[in-house]
This record gives sequence, structure tokens and C-alpha cells, in this order.
Amino acid sequence: MFFVTMCPVCGGENRVEFADSSVHDVTCGACGARACVFVRKQKFEVLFDLGTRALMDGYAREAVASFAAALERFFEFYVRAFALERAADSAQEFGEALGLLEGTWRHVASQSERQLGMFALAYLLREGREPDFLTAKALGADFRNRVIHRGYLPRRAEVEEYAALVFGLIDRLLSGMGPVGVMQAELVQEQAFARHLEALPAGVTAVFEEHPGMFRARRFAPVPPGKSAASKGGSAPLNDAAAFARALDERGAGLSVFKVRAHRAGGEG
Repeated sequence: MFFVTMCPVCGGENRVEFADSSVHDVTCGACGARACVFVRKQKFEVLFDLGTRALMDGYAREAVASFAAALERFFEFYVRAFALERAADSAQEFGEALGLLEGTWRHVASQSERQLGMFALAYLLREGREPDFLTAKALGADFRNRVIHRGYLPRRAEVEEYAALVFGLIDRLLSGMGPVGVMQAELVQEQAFARHLEALPAGVTAVFEEHPGMFRARRFAPVPPGKSAASKGGSAPLNDAAAFARALDERGAGLSVFKVRAHRAGGEG
């Protein structure tokens, strides 16, 4: 998938493919200026937005794969935020805490079931209650496995239902996370950016961007009155299917504009 970034020299639009590192080396097609674009967005946010765009474009099976990956990466984000939040509360040095976290995560990095277990424990320790929303039915596990592992071709309505489950879970857990943990987890990305920035050669302009999306828009902008205030709290279940429909209505247009600009800048993607 691609996004569009503007050249810091001539203002021209350049079509860029998302990189796993969120760091993108760009050469302007119009003036030849070189830039390095840093996208401030967590992996789970990118994956869910890519899934939403795939769904809107009619690629149902591809959307399921992105939504499923987004959920797994959010569980990792939650664990990291919780661990770093605890470290900050105990005045542990950030670098030391991150080193211990990275070393521990390596033991489960290739095993999604162990990662889920780490998330369940982190949730229990943070919230003081069982994560009873982690049932196979609530997570749409059978549907996910049929699509990804058995080649099932889903209907759009089925994908929308699955997306709603994933979105509702991530949105409500993200809303309930403390600001300290979230900021600590995002600091990891900022440090990676800083290391890359220091190594940039002369003549390359650094550009930092924050793209709108299904989650980031709600984190950094007020929710319109009467729209999705229910997703901020209350007694609604974590896997609230209606939350995705509300969010798509509110924020889907932004992704559509983003997609149209990408097509104009360089064809299909």
C-alpha cells in the first residue's frame, strides 16, 4: 500500500510505499530533492488502516489478513506499554527497562499464542480482572483461520463483522490505557527515528508526518458530539460491533481522500 507525501522543496506530491520501519527514503519525481519521511504511527494502526482501505476497495480477503495482523500487533503494543508504564512508576531507567523488555519479547516473538498469553497477564495485572473478552468466538478466530489458513473467500459482510470485532476491542482497550504507558511505548519509535536522523547524509531533508486513521484521529482530536462517545467508556462490551460502523462513518472519508491522492500521484496501489 502507498501514501502520498509532499516534497519539502517544490511541494510536489510523491507516492511512497509504506515501510515496515516507518522510515521512508524519498526522491522527488519533480525536482529530484531527497527527503526522509518519518511516519509517526504504530504498526497496529498502519495495519488496521490498510485493512480498512482494502475493504473499501473490495479486497475482502486481503482486509482480513491486515485486520488479524493489526490485532496481534496491538497486543504487543499493550504489553510494551504496560511494562514501560510499570518501569516508569518505579523510576527505572528507560533504556534498562526497554532492554529487559526486548530481551523478554524475543522469547515469544515468533509464537502468537505465547504473545496472547503475555497480553492476558498484562491485562490482569493492570486492570485487576480476567480478560474474558479473549474467547475464540469474541475474537472471530474461526473465521480468521478459515480465511488465512484454509483459503476461504469471505463475503464483504463477513469481513465487516470481523473488522468490527477487532476495532471494538482495540479502540476500547486503547482508550483505557494510561497516557504514561502509551507515551513510553511511542518513545521507542521516536528513539529509532532519532538514530536514523543522526545518520542522514547531507542534503537530505527530514520530514515528520502523522497520518489520520481509524484510531489516531480519535486519540488526537475531539470526538464529534453524539458520534462515538460511547466508545470512550460506559458499559458497552469490549467487542462492540457498532463502534466500527460509527468510526468508518466518521473517519472513512479521510482514508478515501488519502487513497485518491495516492492514485493521482502515481497510479494504482
